[in-house]
Amino acid sequence: MKTVTFHLDFISPYAYLAFEALPNALAGTGAEVSYRPILFAGILKHHGQLGPAEIAPKRDWTYRQVLWHARQHSIAFDMPSQHPFNPLGLLRLSLACGDAVSGTLSRELCAKFFRHVWLGGQAADDAERLSLLAADLGPLLSPDSAQVKAALRTNTDTAIAQGVFGVPAFEVEGQIFWGFDALPMLRAYLLNDPFFSGPWRSAAAVGAGVVRRG
Repeated sequence: MKTVTFHLDFISPYAYLAFEALPNALAGTGAEVSYRPILFAGILKHHGQLGPAEIAPKRDWTYRQVLWHARQHSIAFDMPSQHPFNPLGLLRLSLACGDAVSGTLSRELCAKFFRHVWLGGQAADDAERLSLLAADLGPLLSPDSAQVKAALRTNTDTAIAQGVFGVPAFEVEGQIFWGFDALPMLRAYLLNDPFFSGPWRSAAAVGAGVVRRG
């Protein structure tokens, strides 16, 4: 049985869409899923990139596209009142409620956090809403504890070391599949599609003709 590690940040609408679509995408593959929160901003900083919502035209396109995807896939979806927002409180609270030792969450716990952000159209990082969420979930640890903070850093550093460059990202057997629209490709890999013994490997051998320096 193969294990898919789902690297996620609740700030990402694509990660939410992927979360909701994942059961159907993996049906019949026999794969297990490990849900692992990471700090997307840390990934961006490592690679020297801006987030999609930090580039004005891309921001508009991103919101229009995710609304379209949600409609096409019949996924309940509301944009929060403000985006981007600071997801650090949500990420730390999730690990405080989950397993800070392994750095993982249950699917049920993930659902509560994703739907806190992407249903209802409210401010995702509103302090009162976070307090209500914490009261409902009853975290096992303080979100501000050294253990929780270390778990989030470790998750993010591990993702970077594995080659993750964005969210959602799915790692299985050392291979990275990025984005909501990569779910069909992930499914094909899990079902042993021969593509992954040919074109998948050869694509990485293409030379870089021009390399820009920042």
